[in-house]
Amino acid sequence: MSFNVRALFEETSNRIVAVKLEERSIEQVQRDVYESHRHRIFSIAYHMTGNELQAEQVLTNSFVKAFAVAPKPDGDAIDCALIAELRTHFPLTPAESAPVTTSATMSGKNVRRTDLEEAIQDLPPAERLLFLLRDVEGYSSEAISRLIDMPQPQVNRALFSARIRLRGILSEMEASREAA
Repeated sequence: MSFNVRALFEETSNRIVAVKLEERSIEQVQRDVYESHRHRIFSIAYHMTGNELQAEQVLTNSFVKAFAVAPKPDGDAIDCALIAELRTHFPLTPAESAPVTTSATMSGKNVRRTDLEEAIQDLPPAERLLFLLRDVEGYSSEAISRLIDMPQPQVNRALFSARIRLRGILSEMEASREAA
C-alpha cells in the first residue's frame, strides 16, 4: 500500500487557494463598501465635530461597527453605525436642544459658503445632524425618522427650528460684518 503525498498537497493547496480567493473577494467587497460611503460619512462626521481628526475617528468607528454587524453592510447599516457613534459624542434628541429665540430673514441675500459652514457649527448637535442629513445629504424626513428613531413630526419640527436658527445666526454674522 502506497501513500500518495502529492495528492494530499494538491488537495490542500486547492483548498488554501479557494479560501484565499474568498477572503480576497470579501476584502474587496468591504473596500468597495468603504469607498462608496466614506465621503458621505466623513462629511457628516466633520460637520458634526468641526475637527478633521475627530471626524476621522468617527468615520473609523462607524465602519468598524458596521462591519462588526455584517461583513457586507449596506448604506442603512452604515448610517445606523454612524448615528450610534455620534450618539456617543452628542445629545441627538431635539428636546435636549435650547429653544429657538431668534427670528431673522435672509430675504434673497446670498450667503458665503464659509459663513454657512460656520453657522452650521453653531447649531445644537441634534439640529445640526438633522439639517445635514436633510438639507445637505438629501435624506427624506421619513428616512431620518427611521434612522434616528424619532417620530416624523418631531423630525420636521426640529428641521424647521434648525433652519430658523441657522437664518438667525447668518443674519447676526451679516449684521456684525456690516457694523464693522
